[in-house]
Amino acid sequence: MSRSNITEPDLGQVLEALAATISVRADAGDAGASYTASLLAKGPNKIAKKLIEEAGELGLALAGEGDADVTGEAADLLYHMLVGLEARGISLGAVAQVLAEREGLSGLEEKASRSE
Repeated sequence: MSRSNITEPDLGQVLEALAATISVRADAGDAGASYTASLLAKGPNKIAKKLIEEAGELGLALAGEGDADVTGEAADLLYHMLVGLEARGISLGAVAQVLAEREGLSGLEEKASRSE
């Protein structure tokens, strides 16, 4: 994987800003003027279907498309995840808390702890 010398934006800040924009669009509720509002108006089931679609597209891109396609599909997946969280009233901070609690655990240990 190649890395450029260009400084990348802070993902946490970008996700927080995007989550804030999604929240504003949700509050505005104008489904005719906002793709975000139109998704939210259709409810969690429609958002879930869109999220699954985007995850599949990312998987296919990872398997055989260029880096630009992979990054674009990853961005789409993150956006739709944030819309889904907004629809359920779950903050990005709540997700960060779960990740922080899992830090330092191996994936196998973490998965086993959820099976109890």
